[in-house]
Amino acid sequence: MCEYSAKDGHPTHWHLVHLGSRAVGGAALVFTEATAVNAIGRISAGDTGIYLDSHVDSWRPVVEFIHGQGAVSGIQLAHAGRKASTAVPWAGGAPILTSEGGWTPVAPSAIPFHTGYAVPQELSLSEIDQIVEDFAVAAQRALRAGFQVVEIHSAHGYLLHEFLSPLSNHRTDEYGGSFENRIRLLLRVTRTIRDLWPEELPVFVRISATDWAEGGWDLGQSIELSRRLKGLGVDLMDVSSGGLIATAKIPFGPGYQVGFAAAIRREAGILAGSVGMISEPEQAETILSTGQADIVLLARELLRDPYWPRRAAHALGVKIEAPVQYQRAW
Repeated sequence: MCEYSAKDGHPTHWHLVHLGSRAVGGAALVFTEATAVNAIGRISAGDTGIYLDSHVDSWRPVVEFIHGQGAVSGIQLAHAGRKASTAVPWAGGAPILTSEGGWTPVAPSAIPFHTGYAVPQELSLSEIDQIVEDFAVAAQRALRAGFQVVEIHSAHGYLLHEFLSPLSNHRTDEYGGSFENRIRLLLRVTRTIRDLWPEELPVFVRISATDWAEGGWDLGQSIELSRRLKGLGVDLMDVSSGGLIATAKIPFGPGYQVGFAAAIRREAGILAGSVGMISEPEQAETILSTGQADIVLLARELLRDPYWPRRAAHALGVKIEAPVQYQRAW
């Protein structure tokens, strides 16, 4: 979950305590927020980044603390695309135009996200090549910082998702039109990162399984994309939905996205993670025990309760070790 509390892309003491608390709380895998691969790929000026060498040194103590608690560290590599240059949520979250100190977002096509958002600059072919390079260098920096899992963020209406969906991608070159063309950028980014990321360390890809909008990206395309990504060495699909269309009607409810992960797992033959309104231990355990997903990923529930994994273990009758500093409470 984005914390919007970074300084020029650098994580701060807030991130150390925030992410460290989840490791202390018993989470097996602790992911960073969506971390920008270049400065204009930030959602807001408060986003974390890994586009400078100095970001490596800022992330390293966070990673070391996570590992010290027995958890695995993961980083989401992201580019916000046309959803970039906004205020932080507690300042309203509205778009910040260049005349107000913001920056011009980029996208596959010059189509704004919603009313009030800037018209993004359509990326040229050379600029697309540079974005592939930005993801690659970001992954190299993540490895130097000590991260053990890298996740390519291609969901929620951000840049890579914008290329996937025909609702946001109106290009007529080799990156637009057909399914093969719309998935081209994500495949390039994935292939490049998988080639440089150590074979023994996992690569995840996060997707929105559907845009929840007619004529948009959908589950069938997500299944076929997942087959292609498995062939490139992706280890797990992190399956979410939505985010591309501001007015989409999404049927929110407990576990409303689990079926997407189950279908991708079954039809594409790849490991899948489930997310979205999963809040009770028994609910999470059922998703796993019935083979609907291979891992459960929590976001808002872990904002509410960083010790949720310990509470879940107790509820399910499973013993997990507490830090030595806390064992008197167990």
